[in-house]
Amino acid sequence: MTHETYDVIVAGGGSAGVGAAIASAETGARTLLVEKYNCLGGASTMRNVVTYCGLYSLGETPEIVVGGVAARVMEELTRRNAVTGPHRHRGVYVVFDPETVKLVLDKLCREAGVEVLMGGFVVGAERQNDRVSSLTVADHSGLRKFRAGAFVDCTGEGDLLAQSGADTRYGNGHDVNLGTLGTRFGGIPAEVEVTAIDIATAVGQLGPNRKKVTKDKSVVTRLPFSHDLVCYVASYDYDPRDAASMSGAEENGRQQAWIYLDAIRSIPGCAGAYLVSTGPEFGTRESRHLQSQRMFRWDDVLERRSFDDCIALGAWGAEWHNREDFSSTLDIPPGGASYQIPMSCLTSRNTSNLFAAGRLADGDKLGGAAIRVMGTAFATGQASGVAAAQMSVNGGALNIDALRKTLGAQGAILA
Repeated sequence: MTHETYDVIVAGGGSAGVGAAIASAETGARTLLVEKYNCLGGASTMRNVVTYCGLYSLGETPEIVVGGVAARVMEELTRRNAVTGPHRHRGVYVVFDPETVKLVLDKLCREAGVEVLMGGFVVGAERQNDRVSSLTVADHSGLRKFRAGAFVDCTGEGDLLAQSGADTRYGNGHDVNLGTLGTRFGGIPAEVEVTAIDIATAVGQLGPNRKKVTKDKSVVTRLPFSHDLVCYVASYDYDPRDAASMSGAEENGRQQAWIYLDAIRSIPGCAGAYLVSTGPEFGTRESRHLQSQRMFRWDDVLERRSFDDCIALGAWGAEWHNREDFSSTLDIPPGGASYQIPMSCLTSRNTSNLFAAGRLADGDKLGGAAIRVMGTAFATGQASGVAAAQMSVNGGALNIDALRKTLGAQGAILA
């Protein structure tokens, strides 16, 4: 790296992290993005989650509610014919080609001037009083320390939050959203339609193996270019903070994937189906949350609450996957309309120069389940990146009016 000291360091290169890093760099901050894998994209490229949820409202006529960095990603994907939709299942989403997402995120970060460090895992952090002063990254060269004026945690598991001593919690008491392994199947002709009902019926006819799998219902998507089928049924109750628990989930999920393949092969026209990939990492929906200045609550959505510090719009419903019986529900916002997300739910309550975005945002059971998705994560990440840059470059307290003005100039949608 050309610099050991930065204005802003973003940990985690998924949708939220890319949004944060690009926004920070374009605000004028020297920005480092640290990603543990060797590509950007997070769940979109490493977990077979090939749908951007939260970009559109869920009403009868879907409307775009996320702009800024997300809009640029969509423009690049559209130009390459690498995205389809919007589609409607229970919610409204688009389907993208994950390999193209890798290329696009590299391009956008490079053009914004973000310095990207891949293959680096956050293993430590130091703080002075109420501020993070540095983080430590492990890579194949050993341990490396980087300093910055402000930090954004977009790791999903809250690695930087936990290592720095910021206040966190795991889930919401006994309520923790269930994780699912994304599975991708090839060998199904493009003209063969496979529905969620087809898969549920096939799973129900598995015989004794039915007891070895978990869910029979999920969204069913077909990818651009390959027309491979992707679904989200292999689930497991695990703690993503614990390596042994995570290992058990990965092994069990892969075993389930092969049983689901047997079910899919029984669907007319799918006899030649084969398993393309699992994951390659289990899809964690909820882990640590930032303990923020103000928790985002589902009542905020139901009551259509307005916030003076609104920095993004949400649109996805409260998507809940139950760990006890593997059922799932989606509570839709009133009228399928968008709702406001405040900066206060992304701002640490005990660490003044630390922000969080994506599924680390502070939300209650259903509020957190609504704002965790990747489309919304681009928006909360972008806001956190601008906030971190503003704090580091200008110093002092966060100026919400200036933050909102910068977000608007970057194309974010705030109303």
